[in-house]
Amino acid sequence: MVAPTNLGFPRMGGNRELKKLVENYWSGKLDQKALLAGAKNLRAEHWTIQKQAGVQDGHIPSNDFSFYDQVLDHLLLFNVIPQKYQGLQFPLEAYFAMGRGLQKEGVDVPAMEMKKWFDTNYHFIVPEFTENQQFKLATRKPIEEFQEAKALGIKTRPVILGPITFLRLGKAAKGQNFDPISLLDRLLPVYEELLRELASAGAEWVQLDEPVLTFDLPAEFKDLYAKAYKKLSGINGIKLLVANYFGRLGDNLEIVADLPINALHVDLVRAPEELDAVLKVAQDKDFILSLGLINGRNIWKADLDAAIATAHRAVGLLGSDRVLVAPSCSMLHTPHSLEAEVKMDKQILDWLSFSVEKLHELVVVAKAVDNGEDSVKAALDANRKSMNARRTSPLIHDKVVQGEMKAVTEDMFKRQSPFPTRAAAQQAKLNLPSFPTTTVGSFPQTKEVRVARQKLKKGEWTVEEYDKFIKEETIKCIRFQESVGLDVLVHGEFERNDMVEYFGENLKGYVFSQNGWVQSYGSRCVKPPIIYGDVSRPNPMTVYWSTFAQEQTKKAMKGMLTGPVTMLQWSFVRDDQPRRDTAFQLALAIRKEVQDLEKAGIPVIQIDEPAIREGLPLRRSDWAAYLHWAARAFLLSSTGVKDDTQIHTHMCYSDFNDIFSTIQALDADAITIENSKSDLKLLTAFEKFGYTNGIGPGLYDIHSPRVPSEEEMRERLAEMLKYLRKELVWVNPDCGLKTRGWPETERALSNMCRVAESFRKAK
Repeated sequence: MVAPTNLGFPRMGGNRELKKLVENYWSGKLDQKALLAGAKNLRAEHWTIQKQAGVQDGHIPSNDFSFYDQVLDHLLLFNVIPQKYQGLQFPLEAYFAMGRGLQKEGVDVPAMEMKKWFDTNYHFIVPEFTENQQFKLATRKPIEEFQEAKALGIKTRPVILGPITFLRLGKAAKGQNFDPISLLDRLLPVYEELLRELASAGAEWVQLDEPVLTFDLPAEFKDLYAKAYKKLSGINGIKLLVANYFGRLGDNLEIVADLPINALHVDLVRAPEELDAVLKVAQDKDFILSLGLINGRNIWKADLDAAIATAHRAVGLLGSDRVLVAPSCSMLHTPHSLEAEVKMDKQILDWLSFSVEKLHELVVVAKAVDNGEDSVKAALDANRKSMNARRTSPLIHDKVVQGEMKAVTEDMFKRQSPFPTRAAAQQAKLNLPSFPTTTVGSFPQTKEVRVARQKLKKGEWTVEEYDKFIKEETIKCIRFQESVGLDVLVHGEFERNDMVEYFGENLKGYVFSQNGWVQSYGSRCVKPPIIYGDVSRPNPMTVYWSTFAQEQTKKAMKGMLTGPVTMLQWSFVRDDQPRRDTAFQLALAIRKEVQDLEKAGIPVIQIDEPAIREGLPLRRSDWAAYLHWAARAFLLSSTGVKDDTQIHTHMCYSDFNDIFSTIQALDADAITIENSKSDLKLLTAFEKFGYTNGIGPGLYDIHSPRVPSEEEMRERLAEMLKYLRKELVWVNPDCGLKTRGWPETERALSNMCRVAESFRKAK
């Protein structure tokens, strides 16, 4: 029989139960026993959901749960714990300190480096290896979670990050110069031990995730994969499913073709063109093929007829016992369930499928192939009706937007003058000191702010009452910034729920879920807006609050916007037109907002693009086309202003060597970058390529509650000046302060401003 299988399930829970558990644990409201018990209940609920949906024993994943991040889990699993954390209580205190830092009496350790998980908006903790790294099986998490499910009568398939991917995503410890992949021989015996333990516990299959197979890999990786999987295959009879996702295998299909594995998963949503090639390899090599047919990263219903046709092709060549139907990747990247979505437009709701619904789609496809389409006739008829309704809906297309797209000219991608001319005009207007200080935008979203927003939504407050509250918070924020000496202020963004959702709520072509949360990092969840049709801006979105804020101070106020590529990347995007076209529609809407802010007297405008690197295709041969339209989308949004209006942008988690020509092409007057976790390595690109516009490398990490001292920040700024010309340097945190508390924010920004002042005096 063709079996439906799953690669991973969202871990947060239908009502973000995991978020509440860990945050209550961090705040001391829950003890460790309660945290562990709550997590165990949540895992049981998720396994039961999958079984009840029709996913069979052996095809339900375990060890896909995590308190913070699955890569961080593997660091503890294999004893990859940097020295600075080894004196902490094992495992939870060390674990959370590695993820988010820890500052208490006698302890002051920062968080480890964090990067985007391939081209998603999920963040992972970067493994840090030493040349003499000693691996061992330090926890039993995969085994214990398998046994938990087994005790419930559910046989799972444990999910483990594959050894090559684990090492390839890591880095050498600071001050060491070696390739972590050289540690493979030392690591493999621990993987062997883990597989033996899982086999002893009763596991029949193990899923080894190897998504680096979507990368351009050096030639020697073929031998490394062969060595690794020769060691791991056949251990105590356990069967291995190697899972690749997020893109095409390409020439790496040659690598997996010769591996002694029992099953291969391929992402046919991202790489449908590979079907024939992978079918041929599976036919020749006699392994099971897992077909990624249901999109694990977007929320549109699958075209079940197309999925069934693909599955039939595979069954025709391989036989039904050698075909699995699966999501394209783990469902970590899609919300839990549509059950709570009672307010959305019913027509649009009918087009959607969240994780629980995707399980049912998998089961329908498998049953249709096995038992014939009549066995699932009602489900298929409903799916066809939804598909047709979406294709023909008048909600999707807007003739005005399409006309504006056709009217775009080359002049709309250029500023009026080159940067030196603009810089002189801006300095004459702003009169900024050397080492000007600013923040990246948001200030703490306190419980009071969140409660006020809920009161407005529930009708407990009038719009006037809410506006009064937000104005009071904004004024307090401005007075604080003035008191510590910040030079370019922000209004704090208290009226905004999220940097993408807020704008989406003010744009046509977007719709919003009530409970469509997905994990971004740690306990941080985001609720991506849904772009269902052509995008336009009916009215100004930020002018009211930016103008109000500017009226409260004589200092320059910075208008805060989210850029078109980030709006695209951090939304669930329509899949019926090229992403470039949607990005340009967003850019035209933002361009109008930028021009209205300038007319309203806002002298500095920041258009955030933290996701521009995130959207970079995983294969280098695809980079040029993406980077070309991504840069043009930013330019289209930002260039319609006078020379003396200063345009800023912000980027996170970027390997700037990869995209430096694109950063230069953005032609922003100043760029702030996430830099605090990167050991300053990102700045080598700015030195190497000779960046000549303003730049603000993050002076401290806002993802941690830890407050760095003045001395620490002073040393860091001094190090930055080894790479950057001092007349270009801005002083700022590495990202927005939304997730932080006020006490730590006040202390950190006070320290930061004093450091900037000391450098001005020393020049």
